[in-house]
Amino acid sequence: MSIAWFLKNLLGTLLLPPANGLLLLGIAGLFRRRRWAFGLAVLGGGMLLLQSLPPVSDALIGSLERRAGPVLTGTAGAQAIVVLGSGLNTEAEEYGGDTATERTLVRLRYGATLARRYHLPVLTSGGRPHDASRSEAEVMADILQREFGVDVRWRENQSLDTADNAAMSARILHAAGVKRIVLVTQAFHMPRAQRLFAAAGLEVVPAPTDFKSRRNLPSTAFHWLPQAHALRTSYYALHEWLGLAWIDISQMLAKPQG
Repeated sequence: MSIAWFLKNLLGTLLLPPANGLLLLGIAGLFRRRRWAFGLAVLGGGMLLLQSLPPVSDALIGSLERRAGPVLTGTAGAQAIVVLGSGLNTEAEEYGGDTATERTLVRLRYGATLARRYHLPVLTSGGRPHDASRSEAEVMADILQREFGVDVRWRENQSLDTADNAAMSARILHAAGVKRIVLVTQAFHMPRAQRLFAAAGLEVVPAPTDFKSRRNLPSTAFHWLPQAHALRTSYYALHEWLGLAWIDISQMLAKPQG
């Protein structure tokens, strides 16, 4: 784990809920005698409240899911399916070891469905977390083979984040002559993942799944009360928007100065 990776993730954590609001409240508490402290506390509390409201979290996640594209209806000449990992539950006693998280399992299920439907080879992508005994890619491949009956041809098992997923998967696939892929991940994650895989030199057919934004559901009074699941959804959405902004900044800095 590099210092740059650690600092990037630390900064990201502080900018995302609930740490963003709590950080402002903490600063306001430390400097409570200053005139501006009350305003900072109101801002921090207001941020936490807004991020916990389902209408706000639905709007945030929906802004990403609309960019993900529609549900996949054809592979458009793709040569392989890439399923991205999203963490492991380590030392799960009921499974006898490391297993997929809920988010990873959602991707695996849809990847297996597409593999059976379109008869394309599969690559799983994900490195080994520091507290895990195996990589995400290896655990994912086992689940696909044992529980879904889908063979996995390639395993990318060194990546630490989505940028690594893209760069390292591209090297494996290019060596196999694969240029166009079906990319499987959550709909809110697709805009960032697609950009990174395209930048790595692969043509991407997006296969978004697990759409979270509300679709013409009736609103009730309870929908306007703070809820824990809404705060988590806001976290996912803001994490992706922060990641997209980071891509833009990185590309801007990488441009040669004229």
